[in-house]
Amino acid sequence: MNEHATSPSAEHHAFQAEVSRLLHLMVHSVYSNKDIFLRELVSNAADACEKLRYSALSEPGLLAGDETLAITIETDEAGRRLAVVDTGIGMSREEMIDNLGTIARSGTRAFLEGLKDAREGGALIGRFGVGFYAAFMVAERVRVTSRKAGTEAAHAWESDGKGEFTVEPVALADAPARGTRVELFLAEDAADYAKDATVERIVRAYSAHVPVPIRGRARDGEPREVADGSALWMKPKASVGPEEYREFYHTVADAFDDPALTVHYRAEGRHEYAVLVFVPSQKPFDLFDPARKGRLKLYVRRVFITDEAGVLPGWLRFVRGVIDSEDLPLNISREMLQTNPILEAIGRNVTSRVLSEIGKLADSDPEAFGRIIETFGPVLKEGLYEAPDRRDELFKLVRFRTTTGGDAWRSLADVVKDFKENQTAIYYALGESRQQVLASPQLEGYAARGLEVLVLTDPVDAFWVRTAIGYDGKPFRSITQGAADLDAIRLPEGAGEESAPPEDVARLVAALKEALGDKVSDVRTSARLAASAVCLVAPEFGLDRLAEKLMSRHEGNRFDMKPVLEINPSHALVRALAAKAAAGELEPVRAAAPLLHGQARILDGEAPDDPAAFAQAMSTLMEKGLA
Repeated sequence: MNEHATSPSAEHHAFQAEVSRLLHLMVHSVYSNKDIFLRELVSNAADACEKLRYSALSEPGLLAGDETLAITIETDEAGRRLAVVDTGIGMSREEMIDNLGTIARSGTRAFLEGLKDAREGGALIGRFGVGFYAAFMVAERVRVTSRKAGTEAAHAWESDGKGEFTVEPVALADAPARGTRVELFLAEDAADYAKDATVERIVRAYSAHVPVPIRGRARDGEPREVADGSALWMKPKASVGPEEYREFYHTVADAFDDPALTVHYRAEGRHEYAVLVFVPSQKPFDLFDPARKGRLKLYVRRVFITDEAGVLPGWLRFVRGVIDSEDLPLNISREMLQTNPILEAIGRNVTSRVLSEIGKLADSDPEAFGRIIETFGPVLKEGLYEAPDRRDELFKLVRFRTTTGGDAWRSLADVVKDFKENQTAIYYALGESRQQVLASPQLEGYAARGLEVLVLTDPVDAFWVRTAIGYDGKPFRSITQGAADLDAIRLPEGAGEESAPPEDVARLVAALKEALGDKVSDVRTSARLAASAVCLVAPEFGLDRLAEKLMSRHEGNRFDMKPVLEINPSHALVRALAAKAAAGELEPVRAAAPLLHGQARILDGEAPDDPAAFAQAMSTLMEKGLA
């Protein structure tokens, strides 16, 4: 049969929409390093071999006739063809359709959703592994022939990457005895990839570390070993070079950035295991996937078990790499992995080591440390909430923007070291953006005294800061909750304006309480205000103002906590109202009360509770003023 002809038994399928977009990107890619397509195909072939190695533990018959697990790369320079053949698990017809026609990983979807056009996508390829579909960067047509281990049927998948693919049964004689053959019919400008020398150069550069032997074979030639299949993580650290680490990271993390941190060691003692993990320098596309799954690969004595073992906590899900245990049973099920005490012990120890190594970077390589904080700081802070036993370790690592630190990252140790005289607490402000926090009226009194305030704008901040007791014996205190304890901290000379007489202010407070009724839980004078007339704060016990909003938004609960209205006795408007209250002229005070309350809500990022009444009162006040 002509190899370009379609068999009458071939089924025609359309690609899933996301795959079509990805294929269009591959075919029209402007990404310069097209060598990576071979790395992706070899990586897939190695995974197929590892899956068979694992499955054969419970079904030895799957290896019957040939226990060899290997990858062979066949070249045909004259025919402009390249094939990657593995003796792995293979695929059934249904798996071919699912694996080669649809995208299941949410991270890949996120990648595609981030594409605005092919030009931007070309740059993004360098930040995300595209797996099998990378073949279309160099191939005019791809044919995949596979026979699943333990079955008596073989099928072929074929496509030119233009929106459709076919699947058809093939004779066993035309398929691998077991495993998969991916054959690329190379484009004219990619003919160089059919040369032995080119293939060997790429394999040695990108795939020499995969735990499966790789052989090369020219057409009608004898196979020769290109890579011996020795696992990189089992080698002594001193024998592995930076390039090997970098290329292994690219493979294991399915990424193209350079790692910000490499952690490679072997643990011996109560538990024996090898670790080779990386902290990326750029966010993985699935970093904020709701499942919060890690992507570490777990091996047991070099047998691949799973890449979703949950060895590390969710707040370290950005760590990529391999853990290989000598102690776990080879037949361990995924269900048993969830509660296995050995794996839990390994997870605790690796977590400690990763945190320790990140901490060392702060002194040895501040630039790399800064990249990690910039990229993964919000994720690390999830640990402050979820892992109270790790808070002391994490408090040494996490960094914050502050009101006095400009764009610099500040540690809690830095903040405590620069405490003002008589300061006893670490102050923080929650907000949805830095600009919003810096514009908060509640910040004025702290700024006037030169106090440093943590600017907390990550959603997780509202949760961990409620449960953290403090740092170095200093409690955390919100600037928008409870009474401000600022009286003991001096204002600079000349700062602050003359306040209204205390007795006049007391009459004003009483009048405002009466006028506002149950809209507020209290009215009081404020030490936290310097320039604004009023602000709202949360009561001493309960939720911070922003925390209340976030909890309502994320948990669907409506918290009906009445805020406290604070007034600034040195503000001209408050002084004038205090004089009216002292003179017994309460009507202007009653008229001003809803305006002051509405103004405070607006400053808090909310609408007045009765916008129409607020607008009417404002209009009336303006008319009187103009008259």
